[in-house]
Amino acid sequence: MCIPVAPSPVRIEVNKNAFRLTLYRNGNIFKTYPVAIGKPDTPTPEGTFSIVNKQVNPGGPFGTRWMGLSKPHYGIHGTSAPSSIGKMESNGCIRMYNSDVNELFNYVPVGTEVRIF
Repeated sequence: MCIPVAPSPVRIEVNKNAFRLTLYRNGNIFKTYPVAIGKPDTPTPEGTFSIVNKQVNPGGPFGTRWMGLSKPHYGIHGTSAPSSIGKMESNGCIRMYNSDVNELFNYVPVGTEVRIF
């Protein structure tokens, strides 16, 4: 017997053209954040993924939080280069201001759907 699992009340959409991450709660826009995306030679992948792991203070250039996507080697994370936000400067990941990624990290559980377009 299969027990149905309720869909997560939160989901994330990343609009690459607008450099904007939108967090939805129960189908409604809850928060929006400015982001950086991948450079032309290391583009941010498009599609529907999920958050598969989360880490506090991952070190290196990843700022204060890491949320790994179901596409290996890609994630949503903070940055040690805040001037990159709003630009195409990452190696394909979604970069956020550390204060923003700290907030988002608290709202989204592992399994959250992430749509990038």
